[in-house]
Amino acid sequence: MPSFLLLLTVTWVSRRPSFAPVFVIAAIFFLADMLFQRPPGLWTALVVILTEILRSRARHMRTMPFWLEWATVSTGIAVISGIYWFTLSMVLVSDASIGLGLLQLSLNILAYPLVVFLSYILFGVSRPAPGQVDELGHRI
Repeated sequence: MPSFLLLLTVTWVSRRPSFAPVFVIAAIFFLADMLFQRPPGLWTALVVILTEILRSRARHMRTMPFWLEWATVSTGIAVISGIYWFTLSMVLVSDASIGLGLLQLSLNILAYPLVVFLSYILFGVSRPAPGQVDELGHRI
């Protein structure tokens, strides 16, 4: 099953960074670490790093075609997943097999367009147009 929490987070951060503050992301993913009994803070730290990289690139990703945005996000998810698996193997923590991890990674990559579409339809999260302003008149 794809990680919809991760996909929703990277979708919102890459399209509307102001909708997902970093402290909220850190708190939610830390709670998810506790709930799913993962090593506390490892996946949280990797997701926060990825979202901050995507947040810094959000203005440039605004003009990218969708396939390039998809490739950027997919590369980021693949990198943090690889770091996560490598770190767990280095400290000899038993985790699911690499086959299941690669299956989840591929499902995450394939489900990203669906999450982007549903975020747009259900929540109205879209890329801001160049020069678009918010309700206070500030550039987005």
